[in-house]
Amino acid sequence: MDRTLVKQVAVLARLTLIEDEEKLFAKELEKVLDAFKTLATAPVKTLPQTVHPVAVKNRTRSDTIEPSLTQKEALANAKNKKDGYFVGPRVA
Repeated sequence: MDRTLVKQVAVLARLTLIEDEEKLFAKELEKVLDAFKTLATAPVKTLPQTVHPVAVKNRTRSDTIEPSLTQKEALANAKNKKDGYFVGPRVA
């Protein structure tokens, strides 16, 4: 990892780095890249693919019809209503 690449990344991240920071980040990014190289050598081809590391159960409720408010009841406390609908502020 050279300082030129660190400068390019800093520009993309909109960071202003001084020379000492460029040197420091070049060393640190090299260590990070080395860690990824180590991970790339892990024998994972025989492992099953996973989308999520923990098994997740579907926790949604059943879709059942239940009684709800009538239109008149829903609009009962509405400050702004017209012709059986809620009225909101204009957007455009």
